[in-house]
Amino acid sequence: LGPNDSPWLRRMWARLSGSWLLGQPWCGGALAHWMAEAGLPYPRTYYRARDWESWGVALAVPLYGCVVVLERRGGGHVGIVVGRTARGELLILGGNQADAVNIRAFRTERVLGYRWPMGVPLPMHGALPIGEAPATTGEA
Repeated sequence: LGPNDSPWLRRMWARLSGSWLLGQPWCGGALAHWMAEAGLPYPRTYYRARDWESWGVALAVPLYGCVVVLERRGGGHVGIVVGRTARGELLILGGNQADAVNIRAFRTERVLGYRWPMGVPLPMHGALPIGEAPATTGEA
């Protein structure tokens, strides 16, 4: 199996009725898979990272657990905010980050928007935990 293909990805795509997407960038698929696991809706075209920009409710600032949509050359990237580095980068849990599910640090200049699931109460605390993670080395 090569990049963008693994037993986990095959199960993920099958669950989302997206087996035709095997071999394609999969950050949006990972996010849709996690939303389905949580019983939350996801965009019809979940596999397009930039389509998450209109999902849920817009947030002015990042909150722990929110969806973040990022700009990248050739498209976008999407993941879940889980913290911030001491330098101010966002710590993002995502799929297709160096061909894996992991937490990576991303510059905030790339942020296109923060989103929260419609109908889900906002968390009571606002401060993001401080941590460290390797800087992103590539995502699609």
